[in-house]
Amino acid sequence: MQTQQIYLDYNATSPVLPVAADAVGNAIAVGGNPSSIHGAGRAARALIEKARRQVAALVGARPGAVVFTSGASEANVLALRGLPRHRVLVSSIEHDSVLNAVPDAVVLPATGQGVIDLNALRQSVCDGDLVSVMAVNNETGLIQPIEEIAEIVKAAGALLHVDAVQAAGRLPFDIRALGLAALSLSAHKIGGPTGVGALVFNEGLALTAQTKGGGQEKGRRGGTENVAGIAGFGAAAEWVLDHMAPEQKRLSGLRDHMEHRLAQNCAGLRIIGAGLPRVANTSCLSLPGAPAEKQVISLDLAGFCVSAGSACSSGKVKSSPVLTAMGLPADIAGSAIRISLGWRTTGDDIDAFVNAYLAMAERLLPKDPPHAGQVAG
Repeated sequence: MQTQQIYLDYNATSPVLPVAADAVGNAIAVGGNPSSIHGAGRAARALIEKARRQVAALVGARPGAVVFTSGASEANVLALRGLPRHRVLVSSIEHDSVLNAVPDAVVLPATGQGVIDLNALRQSVCDGDLVSVMAVNNETGLIQPIEEIAEIVKAAGALLHVDAVQAAGRLPFDIRALGLAALSLSAHKIGGPTGVGALVFNEGLALTAQTKGGGQEKGRRGGTENVAGIAGFGAAAEWVLDHMAPEQKRLSGLRDHMEHRLAQNCAGLRIIGAGLPRVANTSCLSLPGAPAEKQVISLDLAGFCVSAGSACSSGKVKSSPVLTAMGLPADIAGSAIRISLGWRTTGDDIDAFVNAYLAMAERLLPKDPPHAGQVAG
């Protein structure tokens, strides 16, 4: 058993990067309300505007396009309720904050490969609609064909919002090159602090504030800005942009090494999405016969932090609706856990996890499991 916990749940939240922690501390020391015109207020405003430039650079936007929020869930709601639209169309594998933002949204099916059904999108989208799709699935790491989706949406005369929470810092992203109406970001997924996010949008579009208050964020989001959180967000955004290529190459090697060892040694293992386009840090492992909740608890007791499904579901462990929407049977969907790597993950962490996973599988699996290493996806 590990004497210290090994953290492998970066898709839920990343440990705070040292540069982000320093930025938060420095901002707290500055004090001042960014709406005040005195020196302390101007210093706080300068920190926000620096962070606005840093976040904008991460996604190829102009700084004025960045609206700071309390997180990506609020950013999603701001986009889906605040942008002009006739109808809202979403895929069946979106985050709950998207699925719940507009209860009467048209829900489009996903394919067995974990992406939106493009034929269904072509047949459904109309002029004046708003389509919302996540760039990278938080459970599987599978990458949506955003460029093709954007072309379909544009051809129909509709707008496209992208939940880019799991893509930021892992994939190059350019909101203007893609012609997006808006995209959502979260600080704590990229090594910034919790409680801050952003909606980055096309400034040529009207955006109706959903949080009323003062004139903060140019009237697009009321309430005094979280100066320290925003400063940490900006520092994290700059770090992941500067380190993206080498860090994703490193994480890809660790992830592939882990999956190879597990597939060679674990009878019954399913690697969801293997062979399909995925971000480098994410692995969704299914072990039919071993319920996901038991796996998460067993690994936690062994000193490893992993999760099943989305971590934004009030701490509940339940069968993944994303995997169900992909058409995977209940025994696979109900026994899937997510391993997600990040900036602190080492090769020793991965080797220790593999050993713990194999020992867990030996305890939990039935006596006659399917052939080792079979892949779903």
